Amino acid sequence: MANQADAPVRGGSDTSANTPRSRETALDFPREFIEFADPADAEHRIRADLTWLLSRWSCVFGRGCHGIIAGRSRDGCCSHGAFFTDADDEKRVRAATGRLRRATWQHYRRGFANYTTVDSADGDAPARRTATRGEDEPCVFLNDADFPGGGGCALHGQALRDGVHPLTYKPDVCWQLPVRRDQDWTTRPDGSRVLLTVLTEFDRRGWGEGGHDLDWWCTSSPDAHGGAEPMYRSYAAELTALIGSAAYGELERLCAARVATGQIAPHPATVAATPSAENAP
Repeated sequence: MANQADAPVRGGSDTSANTPRSRETALDFPREFIEFADPADAEHRIRADLTWLLSRWSCVFGRGCHGIIAGRSRDGCCSHGAFFTDADDEKRVRAATGRLRRATWQHYRRGFANYTTVDSADGDAPARRTATRGEDEPCVFLNDADFPGGGGCALHGQALRDGVHPLTYKPDVCWQLPVRRDQDWTTRPDGSRVLLTVLTEFDRRGWGEGGHDLDWWCTSSPDAHGGAEPMYRSYAAELTALIGSAAYGELERLCAARVATGQIAPHPATVAATPSAENAP
């Protein structure tokens, strides 16, 4: 099995032996996809990456996460601010922030303009994102691990206290990762048009060229592939939010059927992390 050290390295990231990045699997490997119709919408089709959704990836923030910037593992993937996807995303986060208090948000700031900023993700079009504490500092919503009100994302913690799923309060990009959803209308050979949703892994390439400069990225690492259940189950709420409840129900059925018959192309990071010979999801 090849690892990231076999691939071209950009930005001087350390891929020497025994570093976390050196254990990452290569970006290119066989993947198994399945395509199906949304039971609730005849014009919607979903193409799902079974290699990813049947993997045992799970978030290891605070439990062995190495972080995306060297020397800042405590940040996890919160080292930068999160860009909002649209006005609805901004509005939802603004409302959730109103539920935070100084006792639950270590870096408390009053006023939307004080905990967000305008930046450019592509060097061109300006967009609003969550602010950072300062230069070379993480997202303003990230509480330190020893903060009495709870470490980690303040919005995530508030959602749990309120008894709702964290995706209800967090920016879209935060709760969707590391699932990548691409959607586009496509014309089929007979002239009919359907909305095609592709669900797959948000790997290093998902960030563009800068993704290769991340010190570590979890989706390729066996260190993050020790989940107790396949991703399609552990990420059921997020997947439902991305494709709808009816489509998720069909996805769940198809994934379970694939588990029963055996995978053709399991995720290499899950294979590397699984001690059993069969490496079944």
